[in-house]
Order: sequence, then C-alpha cells, then structure tokens
Amino acid sequence: MSAHQYDEGHTVAGWTGFGIATVGSTVAGVGVCTVSALLIGAGLGIVVVSVLVTWALHLTGWGKPPGRRDREQWGMRVRDPSARAGHAGCVGCRLAGRGRGRGRVVEEYAVVPRESARAGETAG
Repeated sequence: MSAHQYDEGHTVAGWTGFGIATVGSTVAGVGVCTVSALLIGAGLGIVVVSVLVTWALHLTGWGKPPGRRDREQWGMRVRDPSARAGHAGCVGCRLAGRGRGRGRVVEEYAVVPRESARAGETAG
C-alpha cells in the first residue's frame, strides 16, 4: 500500500462550519414555518457567519483540501502545514491573497480578425 492515500479533508474548519450552518438553517426553517421575517433573517445571518468562521479556520490551517497526503496528516486535529502559502485552486486562499494566483504573469494573445463571408456563403 502507498504511503500517500486519498484523504477526504474532514477537518475542524469543515465540521465547525457545518455545525453553525445547520443551526442557521434550522433557525431560518423555523422562521419560514412561523412566517417570521426576523427568524428568517437571523437564520441567514448565522449561515453567513458560518461561512466566515470556516474561511478563517481554513486560513489558519484548520482546513485542508481533499487529496493525497501522508497518513500523519489525516487526523482532524492536525493543522495543515501548507496553509500559509495557500492551496492550489482554492477560492478561499485566492480571496485572501494566497495561492498560485499571486504574482503570476498573464500572457497576452493577439486577436486576429477573420475574413467576413461573402453574400450567400457561410463563414467557417
């Protein structure tokens, strides 16, 4: 068996965000059942807080993306050592200014105009 097996990334950040979002969804659901705009708004506010808490925990190393990693890194209570540099393809890291998107040179492409088709012909 390989030392690098697939890890689903179940982390403190993920479970904390899930718990807070569940409470927010429950509050919003109760608000829908009781026709209370205040409870619906409070529930949606709690869901927004869950996103922010999850993002903050992810950036501090308590959230890991799924993928291949050493078995020692699989535990939920193990912080991600690569969190400071950012994760490749991670929107949260990119929003925080981390990851591969920083300092990259964007290539320029020349736009070549196509010839337009004559009357009665199709371009292609």
